[in-house]
Amino acid sequence: MDGFRNKRFVNFGKVPAMNQQTENRSFPDQRFRFAKAFRLRYQPEFDRVHESDHYVADQMLVVKAVFNGTDVTRLGLSVNRRVGCAVVRNKWKRTIREVFRLHRSQLSTGLDLVVRPRRGATCDYHRIAKSLPRLVERLNRKVQQGDRVDNQNG
Repeated sequence: MDGFRNKRFVNFGKVPAMNQQTENRSFPDQRFRFAKAFRLRYQPEFDRVHESDHYVADQMLVVKAVFNGTDVTRLGLSVNRRVGCAVVRNKWKRTIREVFRLHRSQLSTGLDLVVRPRRGATCDYHRIAKSLPRLVERLNRKVQQGDRVDNQNG
């Protein structure tokens, strides 16, 4: 048994040597990464968005938003157990993240978004890719109008 275990973990913890092939490998463009700066990561950030009354929905997604005071749009995901088992929930999260990552340059800036799938919807990349940018634009207009009304009343 020990011989098997030793063979199994022979390379554990070793860093591969850099060679010509790994040095010349082209890495993806950094603009399309889904870095921590583009995510909602803490509960107070999610609470702030959920306290907002601004949301839009279609057959695929429900999106809530609030202005964040920066020039970066950030994404938070809320995928409930009612959506399905862990595999299904993770597929939704991966798909929404990927659509956000690829369309981030086309989306309005300065928003914190919380996106969740609509109950009964099935995860389809192409439908989500059409839905998310359209919903974010509608939501941006709605948030701007609401902000103007709040500023006039306050």
